[in-house]
Amino acid sequence: MVYTRFVEIGRVVLINAGPDANKLAVIVDVIDSNRALIDGPSSGVSRQAINFRNLSLTDFKIKIGHSAASKYVAKAYEAAEITKKWEATSWAKKLVARAKRASLTDFERFVVKANKQARAKIINHAFNKLKRASKGAAAPAAKAPVAKAPAAKAPAAAKPKAAAKAK
Repeated sequence: MVYTRFVEIGRVVLINAGPDANKLAVIVDVIDSNRALIDGPSSGVSRQAINFRNLSLTDFKIKIGHSAASKYVAKAYEAAEITKKWEATSWAKKLVARAKRASLTDFERFVVKANKQARAKIINHAFNKLKRASKGAAAPAAKAPVAKAPAAKAPAAAKPKAAAKAK
């Protein structure tokens, strides 16, 4: 598999840390081997230098010039419909689900747990029913039932230890 996500001007990135975490921005310029100048006028990210460790490269790239002004970045961003494409990705859907789970109250987490248990119970019941049905249909009736000898009675139980200690 060939690596296709390069640090380049116009690459759309996701900010991982800081006040702009989980927002999209565009690399406008590469400052050095550790930092890039980013701008996200459509997502509310101000133009700033940010460390590459705080960025995740996405598959999206827009065509902008070197150190393009914010208005041109915004125009290219909107023309490429990056926000719409981003929301359709599984990565964005996972982030939304994670944020939703993090904002649940205690009772809502309990309801989720109870629903998962009820769903599992229904699925397991249906699965076991199908398993029994296929087992009964697949098993040949070649063996005759074997009569078992009656079980011997267990000897009378000895005195419990607690009663023996009490005397």
